[in-house]
Amino acid sequence: MASNKNQHYVPQCYLKQFSDENSTASINIFNIDREKFINCAPIKSQCSKSYFYGDDLELEKALQPIESRYSGVIREITSAGYKLTNDHREFLIFFWQLQYMRTEAASRRSVEMTDGMGEVAGIDPKDFKMEMKEAVQLSMKNFVQERFLLNDLKVCLIKNKTKMDFITSDDPAVLTNKWHIIDERVSGSNFGLGSAGVIFLLPLTPDILCVGFDPHVYSIPHKNGWVHVKSEREIILFNEHQFLNSRANIFFKNKKSEKQLFDLFTPIKHSRPESRHKINYAVLDEEFEGSKRYKVVDWREAKDHQEAMIHTQMVNPIPSAWPHTIGWKRKGFVYSNGSGIGYIRESRINLASNHDFVKESAR
Repeated sequence: MASNKNQHYVPQCYLKQFSDENSTASINIFNIDREKFINCAPIKSQCSKSYFYGDDLELEKALQPIESRYSGVIREITSAGYKLTNDHREFLIFFWQLQYMRTEAASRRSVEMTDGMGEVAGIDPKDFKMEMKEAVQLSMKNFVQERFLLNDLKVCLIKNKTKMDFITSDDPAVLTNKWHIIDERVSGSNFGLGSAGVIFLLPLTPDILCVGFDPHVYSIPHKNGWVHVKSEREIILFNEHQFLNSRANIFFKNKKSEKQLFDLFTPIKHSRPESRHKINYAVLDEEFEGSKRYKVVDWREAKDHQEAMIHTQMVNPIPSAWPHTIGWKRKGFVYSNGSGIGYIRESRINLASNHDFVKESAR
C-alpha cells in the first residue's frame, strides 16, 4: 500500500471507475517517488483524511449529493447513444473545478507556498504557518466564490478507441494552457482560471476523458459532444498531463499496462516541476517623479533595504507535445489591456478591471 504521506483526497465514486477489473474496492497504483507499482491497493485508503473536512463533517455532508450526482452522470455518459447535454456540460465544469480546488495536493501547494513566503519574509513560522485544515477550508471558500468562473468554456468528451487506457492520479483535475505556453507574448508569466486559452482535463473512465477549453482560442471538432480518438500517440499525450500534474500516485485499471506506463513516465520524469510555485523577491531600486521601480534579487543575498515586495508565481508543467485533437480556432482571439493582469477571456473583462481591453489575435 502507498505510504500515508502519499495519500490524497479523491472521491471513491471517481476512483471506482479506474478500479481493478476484478474488484471495485481496489485499484492499481504507480508511486512516482519510489517508481514502484502497487497492485490491488484498497480504494478507501486513497480517498480520505480526517482533517480534510474538519471535525464537524459539515463539508462532507455538503459534498455527498455532488458525488452521488457525479456517479449518476457517469452512468448516463457511459450508456449507449449518449449525447452530451448542456446540463451535464455545466456539471462537469463544476465537478472539475471542485476537484481542482479540493484535492489534498492543491491544499498542500497552498501550505508550501505560505511556508516559503514566511521564510523569505523572515517571519517566525509559528506566526505565519498555514495548517492543512485551514488550507482546505480556504480552498473550498474560494471554490464557492469562483464556481461560475469557467462557465464560458466549451466541453467535449474524448472517446478512447485504442488499446491504451486513460490513467488518472491523486491530483486528476489538470489545468493547462497550450496558447499561453507557446505564445511569446506571455513568456515568463503564468496563467490562472480566468486566463485566455485555458484547457482543463479530467479522466472520467479508462476510455473517456473530459476536456474543457476556451472556444475563442481552440477548436475541437465533435459530434454530439464526442470526439473519437484512434491514435495511441494522442492518448499518451493526454496521459502525460497526469504524470506531470500528480503529486505522488498514478491510478490505472489494467495491471498488464505497467511496462507501457513506465515507458511513458521515464522520458518525462525530469519535466515534473520540483516545486509548483516560485517566490520572487524584489527590493526598491529607484524612485522617480512619484513612481517606484523594484529589482528582483535573491532574498538570501539581498543587502539592507527599506522596502521590498514578495510575489508568488505558480509553476505550470510543460508537456513534451500537444494532442492534435486540440486544434486552433480560426481567427481566434484574446483580450489584454497591457497591465499585469495578462491575457484574459472575453467573459472576464467586466469583472477584471475598468481599464479598456483590446482584442488581439490569438495566433
